[in-house]
Amino acid sequence: MPPSGVDVSVPHSARVYDWWLGGKDNFAVDRAMGAALIQAIPTLRMMAGENRRFVHRVARYLVTHAGIRQFLDIGTGIPTRPNLHEVAQALAPETRVVYVDNDPIVLAHARALMISSEEGRSEYVHADLRRPETVLADARLADTLDLTQPVALTLIAVLMLLRDEDEPGEKLRTLMAALPSGSYLAITHPTQDFNPTEMGAAVAAANQGHITLVPRTRAEVERFFDGWELIEPGIVPVMAWRPDAGAPDDPQAAYYWAGVARKP
Repeated sequence: MPPSGVDVSVPHSARVYDWWLGGKDNFAVDRAMGAALIQAIPTLRMMAGENRRFVHRVARYLVTHAGIRQFLDIGTGIPTRPNLHEVAQALAPETRVVYVDNDPIVLAHARALMISSEEGRSEYVHADLRRPETVLADARLADTLDLTQPVALTLIAVLMLLRDEDEPGEKLRTLMAALPSGSYLAITHPTQDFNPTEMGAAVAAANQGHITLVPRTRAEVERFFDGWELIEPGIVPVMAWRPDAGAPDDPQAAYYWAGVARKP
């Protein structure tokens, strides 16, 4: 039986992503959509894995090199270990993390997201990026994060779920404006730049299944960082952002842009 509030008659992006990563918190409709998208882009499972590896790399970088001890993760998705807080707290046990998502199935797994180190804290907020003011007003966020101190705001493969008419940039800027100088923003975003034919087929398959998928160009992704200072190597293919094992043979094999910026 699905958790209360979970509609299994239509696919959901978080559950499709879970299936790609080998998870079990998905249903037939999600697997069908995931398979349709793989038919459009055969290497999608690899790309999903690259996004997760980026999360781990950026968490390690921000904790080790930037001294960040607070994270606000928007569009968390179904927990996949190691979670962001596990990576960060392994390096700095006092790190605090707030996860945000609006999917009831993520809410059902929230307890797994809140198993923290004794010194740190991990919390879950059930809210929607489309209403960023509700995220910022949540008492659990205020009780967990000190917004007078730098925070890393992470949005991994999330902004693609908002159409241009949803004003994703405005929603994001509301969150960015609430964070102090020295905070960081990390984004990955699918793009049509590397393979427009395959990405076009994926968008068509997603639309047929009533899932929003909006790929964006490098210039469009760069605008999300307006006013903040991009750190090296700038906006690059996700596989090329500070890779662990040297430069990949084909960094454009995963159709995502990635970038990290600091608030002046």
